[in-house]
Amino acid sequence: MLATIPAMVAGWTDWRSRRIPNWLTVPALFLGVGVNTLALGWVGAKDALLGAGLGLGLLLPFVLLRALGGGDWKLVGALGAFLGPPRLIEVLLIAVLTAGLMAVVVIVWKRRIGQTLRNLAHMIGSLFTLHLPGPELSLDDPDSLKIPFGVAVAVAVVLYAVRQAWGL
Repeated sequence: MLATIPAMVAGWTDWRSRRIPNWLTVPALFLGVGVNTLALGWVGAKDALLGAGLGLGLLLPFVLLRALGGGDWKLVGALGAFLGPPRLIEVLLIAVLTAGLMAVVVIVWKRRIGQTLRNLAHMIGSLFTLHLPGPELSLDDPDSLKIPFGVAVAVAVVLYAVRQAWGL
């Protein structure tokens, strides 16, 4: 599956530098739309654009809250162009579970369980009072533990591709 190439490059760059560059995500978006259009005509174009829009739309609130970076957001949009809506949803579910597992490992490894529980309580309290939790619970906090979501997305795309190749 062609989507594994930009996913793996993004996972590698996110792991190494905590950034996913525009030189990767923007051409990947156009390539996904182009390949689907060439392969399936207007139906492929529609599926690719809906997949890209779904990926960008689903993750936009997390980017606006500074809980997710813009590179991750654009990567998911580009992958949506390759995969289309139903396959993108499946990949995102795998990616979220992978990122959650990565977060648990990092929290335990860094011995930040207490701080994490306090942050969760703060976020739940903010939800009930209809206020944003603040910059101390976003990517803006230099002391916060950050999980490279691009790595989780790359793992999810590779797992999905392997499953498809094996016919599972």
